[in-house]
Amino acid sequence: MNAAAGNDGMVRRVVVVTGASGGVGRATARMLAGPGTAVALLARGASGLRAAADEVEAAGGRALPIETDMADFAQVEAAGRRVADELGPIDVWINNAFSSVFAPFQDISPAEFRRVTEVTYLGYVHGTRVALDHMAPRDRGTIVQVGSALAYRSIPLQSAYCGAKHAIVGFTESLRCELRHDRSNVRVTTVHLPAVNTPQFDWLLSRLPRPAQPVPPIYQPEVAARAIIAAADRPNRREYWVGAPTMLTILANRLVPGLLDRYLARTGYQAQQTDRPTDPHRPTNLWRPADGPGQPDHGAHGAFDDRSHPHSSQAWLSRHRRLALAVGGAGAALGVYAFRRR
Repeated sequence: MNAAAGNDGMVRRVVVVTGASGGVGRATARMLAGPGTAVALLARGASGLRAAADEVEAAGGRALPIETDMADFAQVEAAGRRVADELGPIDVWINNAFSSVFAPFQDISPAEFRRVTEVTYLGYVHGTRVALDHMAPRDRGTIVQVGSALAYRSIPLQSAYCGAKHAIVGFTESLRCELRHDRSNVRVTTVHLPAVNTPQFDWLLSRLPRPAQPVPPIYQPEVAARAIIAAADRPNRREYWVGAPTMLTILANRLVPGLLDRYLARTGYQAQQTDRPTDPHRPTNLWRPADGPGQPDHGAHGAFDDRSHPHSSQAWLSRHRRLALAVGGAGAALGVYAFRRR
């Protein structure tokens, strides 16, 4: 059996990343890579997978690219078997693959809506099932569901995607209860992301009059990748919220959902479109990959580098809560001491 080994020859961990050919999945796979880590890369796009595998190998990791349509359970199951056979037992499975359509609901055909649901929701169900098939017998492993602020607060023009992300939350909460009932040591955690600068806005099917864009503020995919890796390392937390916009959106929806309905009805259409004209020849990846054989590799970043934040203070504080609380407590104690000395 081939496996990744560190400089000391010891096998460390095997990680599966779905949607690994571009965007957040690509950035996560690249950041995970290093001596002692084997990364299985699951996606449909051959050129993107090949480039992602090169990045993992260049960082000292072992890469196993597998062309996989996450909507097809048989393909996902076969990929899981291949990972176990070629790399060893799966330690971490990161569900990230998705697709979507930018359009008002009535402009999305039933077949398109079904396809988004099969990739974005059932893809997570399939990945989770295969991960558990490998992890449960060993009573060990971590599953990370990459979610979104839109899993709690839907926005216009993304009904299929928002519906799928909401469904992932419901499915994951049910599964978490079952694992706790079984006293399983397999852990499941979710990372909810803000708007991220990924190639999705260049290749998702869109019927908008102008090119789609993420709703600002926008973050670079590495911000998301750092949070995902932290969640994989510390999966005992149920959820991670990445970025202040995610935190504020989820909390505001709990408090004033009707107000957000009105606000998004007024601003949501324009906020998700650029001022440029639409390219009629742009690729779309709903039915086939936009980075397939003979097509260009799109990488991790989208077209909004000049408007994207490379860091998030909120995300850093979320990953280092104990340190933040300690510093805050020390600051408060010093404040009280100074006040008493006056």
